[in-house]
Amino acid sequence: MNKQLSIIGVPMDLGQMRRGVDMGPSAIRYAGIVERLENLKYTIEDLGDIEIKRPAQKDDNKLDNLRNLNEVAEGNHRLAETVDEVIEKGNFPLVLGGDHSIAMGSLAGIAKHYDNLGVIWYDAHGDLNTGDSSPSGNIHGMPLAVSLGIGHEKLTNIHDYQPKIKPENIVIIGARSLDEGERILIKEKGIKVYTMHEVDRIGMSQVVEETIEYLKERTDGVHLSLDLDGLDPEEAPGVGTPVMGGLSYRESHLAMEMLFQSSMITSAEFVEVNPILDEKNKTANMAVGLMGSLFGESLK
Repeated sequence: MNKQLSIIGVPMDLGQMRRGVDMGPSAIRYAGIVERLENLKYTIEDLGDIEIKRPAQKDDNKLDNLRNLNEVAEGNHRLAETVDEVIEKGNFPLVLGGDHSIAMGSLAGIAKHYDNLGVIWYDAHGDLNTGDSSPSGNIHGMPLAVSLGIGHEKLTNIHDYQPKIKPENIVIIGARSLDEGERILIKEKGIKVYTMHEVDRIGMSQVVEETIEYLKERTDGVHLSLDLDGLDPEEAPGVGTPVMGGLSYRESHLAMEMLFQSSMITSAEFVEVNPILDEKNKTANMAVGLMGSLFGESLK
């Protein structure tokens, strides 16, 4: 793992309707992410937070069934430029959210540096909606589709190119809430998905082993996009769209440890920590613990 690491906070809460997730980066820093990684002998550059502009109007602010489209696009343009610069200077980008719409900016800044970027989408949701298929118009349910070049051009063209990734280079882990349009797209594009059914049936160890084997032959870098709502809300309550029956903290630690051992992760983001909905910063602490495992922390 690259020992030079740049942390980028993205206080984005415009991709959905519940306030508070904009405080996620601060909660994760408060939970000690910098100290945790420094103890693992990483050199940390904390770049602070990307500026996110608030919409001028206070109403529903929808355009083409996309809530806060212009502001979300603008914030992700800024994020893409910052991530691009981090990779240019040879650092590992670690992005802290913020809602999951920020993955559009992360992937836009990262993917231009790879011919075949792989993506591990650790999430209860597929995030493969568009303005046409979304029941809510919340852009945090769209970043994976956008990164495939599917959706509104203001989003698909972030950082002035599209698509960012290929469907055969994606693995979704932990899915248990997929809209009908997302199911159709997964089948059409042949996206590899491990639902909670597969995790329960074959175990997390085999899921991650198969994911590593699948991606290592076809990618030249792998981005981990981890949404804390992938975990069960009994363990990670501080998320905006909780879905019961999720991944356990122990399963998630195992997954992170195995990904570290694979040496294949070249960038990462941890998103959807909402301290307003949390219990004594429990979810942010959990995020920091998982990052520790991803970057090499172990009991041995």
